[in-house]
Amino acid sequence: MLSHEITSIARNKNKNRKRVGRGNGTGQGKTAGRGHKGQGSRAGASSVTLSEGGQMPLFRRLPKRGFSNYNFATRYEIINVSQLERFDDGSDISTEQLSNAGLIGNLKVKIKILGNGELTKKLQITAHKFSKTAEQKIVASGGSVKVI
Repeated sequence: MLSHEITSIARNKNKNRKRVGRGNGTGQGKTAGRGHKGQGSRAGASSVTLSEGGQMPLFRRLPKRGFSNYNFATRYEIINVSQLERFDDGSDISTEQLSNAGLIGNLKVKIKILGNGELTKKLQITAHKFSKTAEQKIVASGGSVKVI
């Protein structure tokens, strides 16, 4: 930056706010930038974000397709086999151990173990659901699987 650019930035650093409605000499007197009459000129007026002023709103113009079962769907906290490598060989793993290790946030949530990664330790794992590959990898490493 050049020295004159720095001084111009420093000069405009603490700019006073625009005081509207303080006389016609200021250029923001009389209607104070609100125009004449109408909803926007009134006190307490605020624009509704989704309002399009009588035009058919975008969310009503777009086609509705499909179905969402979000409220009733069973959601699982997903843990991969590779994440179970942090536990000691021969340990029993349940929701409490997974929570203590920071893999799940809530003890009430359902858990599904997926088969992404490798497992070299012998673990006894208790969870709500297992993928086929996860179950195969756990049993192949000498561990056991128990469904809650």
